[in-house]
Amino acid sequence: MSTPLSSIASKRSEIWWLKRHQQKLAEIQQLNKAIELLFIGDSITHSWEVEGHEYWHQHFAKHTALNLGFAGDRTEHLLWRIQNGELRNLSPQWVVLLIGTNNAGHRLDPPEHISAGIFTILSELQRRLPSSKILLMAIFPRSRNTNKPMRQRVDATNVLIKKFAEHQQIHWLDINQQFLTEDGVLLESVMPDLLHLNAAQYNKWGQALQHYINNHR
Repeated sequence: MSTPLSSIASKRSEIWWLKRHQQKLAEIQQLNKAIELLFIGDSITHSWEVEGHEYWHQHFAKHTALNLGFAGDRTEHLLWRIQNGELRNLSPQWVVLLIGTNNAGHRLDPPEHISAGIFTILSELQRRLPSSKILLMAIFPRSRNTNKPMRQRVDATNVLIKKFAEHQQIHWLDINQQFLTEDGVLLESVMPDLLHLNAAQYNKWGQALQHYINNHR
């Protein structure tokens, strides 16, 4: 069986992406190992710097936190960044990982391929950051309801990746219910495009992270 594309490190070619990678490498060098919280992921993590900016400072100002979210990244792009300097000389207390929704959306990867990509990332994190705790986030819900193929693909992936948290170093956090109605419906008042969080949801995510981390020191 061939290795899925989700598990093969791949460099993106967009100018902004390459520039952000270099900027983050410089930021890491300036911080000189002094990282308590490391966030890695795609646009949902990236947007802590945009929609979530206020709540980033509210929840994480007392920590030394670094955001390595890159809009549009799939698992293979994050894997390339990990293998090309974005963890160099770091030893954070916690790594918050949220990745996979773009595999489901851009290429319509099956859950087994998405989970394989996430497993490869986790293996790299464990090898490169042996003393860090990894907080694996359930991929956030997308599409309006559970009848939509995109929601089903994400939900099925979450069932698979939750099992990775059976390892002592890996923790699992699923806050998806707080984004949904009792009937499992995702509203534009929560995610305007039924994918990306609005500012208020970053506050909820920040609160959930603080609560989990404070209880698992």
